Amino acid sequence: MRDSILVVEDEPAIQQLIAATLGCAGFGVLPADSAEHALLMLQHVLPALMLVDWGLPGQSGIDLVRRLRASVRTRALPIIMLTARTQQEDIIFGLESGVDDYVTKPFSPRELLARIQTQLRQRHGAAVPATMEINGLRLDPVTQSVSAGAHALPLGAAEFSLLQYLMRHPQRIHSRSMLLQQVWGNDSDVDERAVDTRVGRLRRSLEASGHAAMIETVRGGGYRLTAP
Repeated sequence: MRDSILVVEDEPAIQQLIAATLGCAGFGVLPADSAEHALLMLQHVLPALMLVDWGLPGQSGIDLVRRLRASVRTRALPIIMLTARTQQEDIIFGLESGVDDYVTKPFSPRELLARIQTQLRQRHGAAVPATMEINGLRLDPVTQSVSAGAHALPLGAAEFSLLQYLMRHPQRIHSRSMLLQQVWGNDSDVDERAVDTRVGRLRRSLEASGHAAMIETVRGGGYRLTAP
């Protein structure tokens, strides 16, 4: 069964371009022209990935992403933001709001497909590793969930992938460039500042259980996950 992608875009020409691009690549396309329309669709189907325009009529794309990240059902759903906003502060704001990647308009179909494939590889993976637990922090790759004791910890798809990689390699120091390559892949243009942003988001997600301090910043080196 082919993966379906929910495309939330209110401009018909862009919606048609994306639909044609995804269709030729073998994806199913679920079109929505507003955040409200997308939320109604999500009650009946859970796509493999979402493309969300920032400047939607009514509720903005950013507001939609925040609602999805607050829901247990959609908090780990990969989301790529589409927008004409190109300023660095907008990109950082989008990432901090919960999106996994950020594509600026105009964009090439090849670039968009490369970003989508990267996110889907992170979600599916070539092989599913066993459940991992370090210092009471438990990560289950099958259910894409993280918990501490009886408490579930909400993580977005990017933060989940980052934590999964760090838990596979505890105590090691990982440079930002290494994390870029190992977590996001060579065909993503996530930069080193975005790595810092996502580490910050991961720490905030782990604060409730007291595990945020496990993600250490190594001055001049990068990051590591400590395993007492």
